[in-house]
Amino acid sequence: MVNSKQLFLLGFLILSISLVQGQELISVHPETEGMSMERLNRLNATMQEYISEGKLPGAALIVCRNGKIVYNEAFGYTHIDNNIPMSNQSIFRIASQTKALISVGIMMLQEEGKLLISDPLSKYIPEFKNSTVAIPSDTSEYSIVQANREITLRDLLTHTAGIGYGYGLGQELWQAADIQGWYFAHRDEPILATIKRMATLPNEAHPGERYVYGYNTDILGAVIELVSGQDLNSFISERLLSPLKMDDTHFYLPQEKSQRLTTVYSTSENGLVVAPDPGGMVGQGAYVNGPRKSYSGGAGLVSTTEDYATFLQMLLNKGTYNGHRFLSRKSVELMTVNHLGDIVFPWASGTGFGLGFSINEDLGARGSLGTVGEFGWGGAYHSTYWVDPEEELIVVYLTQVIPADNLDDHGKIRALIYQAIID
Repeated sequence: MVNSKQLFLLGFLILSISLVQGQELISVHPETEGMSMERLNRLNATMQEYISEGKLPGAALIVCRNGKIVYNEAFGYTHIDNNIPMSNQSIFRIASQTKALISVGIMMLQEEGKLLISDPLSKYIPEFKNSTVAIPSDTSEYSIVQANREITLRDLLTHTAGIGYGYGLGQELWQAADIQGWYFAHRDEPILATIKRMATLPNEAHPGERYVYGYNTDILGAVIELVSGQDLNSFISERLLSPLKMDDTHFYLPQEKSQRLTTVYSTSENGLVVAPDPGGMVGQGAYVNGPRKSYSGGAGLVSTTEDYATFLQMLLNKGTYNGHRFLSRKSVELMTVNHLGDIVFPWASGTGFGLGFSINEDLGARGSLGTVGEFGWGGAYHSTYWVDPEEELIVVYLTQVIPADNLDDHGKIRALIYQAIID
C-alpha cells in the first residue's frame, strides 16, 4: 500500500518532470493551451490565398503559447519554378532579427561585469571619441559639426545614437567609403575594420536627439568581439546558439545545408521574380559562397522558425530555457520596456523601443490586435516576430521577399492569431 510520503514524493517527481519538459518547446494540441484549432486553421486558407495569387512564394509560421507549439506550418515553395515545397525546416535570411541576439549578448556581458550599457562607445572603439553630425546649412547643403556628446552603448541598443544606414545628409561620404545599407555578407574583412572606418563619417543626428535606425547593432557586435576576445560568430554560437540547440542558425550556411536555404523573390509589376544572385541587399546574398569574414550583428544571420522561437521562449521565460539561465529576470525586464522617453518612434503610433525590440505602449493608438508590453521586430526580407508576455504568446513568421510591396500579410496573421485565443 502506498503511504502519504510515497504519494508526496511521486507527486513531486511528476511535477518536476513536467516543469522540465515545459521549458523545452514541444508540439501540443492548441485547445490544451487556450487556442482554437478551428480558428487557427483560418491561417491556412489565408496563407494559401497569398501563394495561389502569386503574392508570396512561400512562408513558414510558428505560434507558441504557454511554452508549447500550438501551430507550426509552412506554405508554398522555397523555389517556385523548381517546385521545391517550403517546410518548417527551411532556412531563411532573417536580417534585422539578428539584432535581438546581439542585444542579448551585450546584456550578458554586462551581467558578467565586462561592460555597462551606460559606457561611452569610445571606451571600446576609440575612433568614436569625436563623432560628428551632418546638419542642414544656410550656405550649403549641409555642414559637419561635433556631436553634442559621446555615443553610449545604450544609445546603440535603442537606435538613438544618430547613426543611420548611410543615406542621410553627407551620404556621398558614406558612399565613397563603401558603407551603405545593412548588408555585410560580401565583405572580405572583419566587421571591426568596417566599423572603424564608419567612425570617421558624419551621423544623421546627435546622440539622444531622435530615433535613427541604422548600424547601431553592427557596432555592438564589434564591441562584443573586443570585450569577449572572440569573433562574433564564436561568441554567439557558444553563448546562445549551442546551449539553446539552435542548430540551424548561422552567419554563413554550411554547404551541406545549402539546399534548405529559401530563394529570395521580389515583387514587381509582373508579379514575383527571382532576385539576382548574389545581388547584395536585394538579392540572394553571399550566405553560402561568401568570404565568411564579416559577422554582421545587425543583419547577418540565417535561421528557422523553430530556432528563433526557441530564442524568444528563453526571453519569455525571463532569461531561462531548458534548465539553463542566459540572463537574469531583471535584465530581460530592462530590455523589454520603452527607453525612448520623449523621443518619438517614427514608424508606428503607440510604440516605443527598448534594448533591441519595439515595445507596444498604447494598444488603441497602434490600432491592431495585441497587448501592451508586447515586444518584437522583423527583418528586411519581410519577416516578423513578436512576444506577448501577458498572453504567453510567441509568433515567428518567415518569408523571403524584398522588396515586398503592397502586402498585408503581417496584419492578417496578427488578426488571425489573436482571434484564435479562446480562454
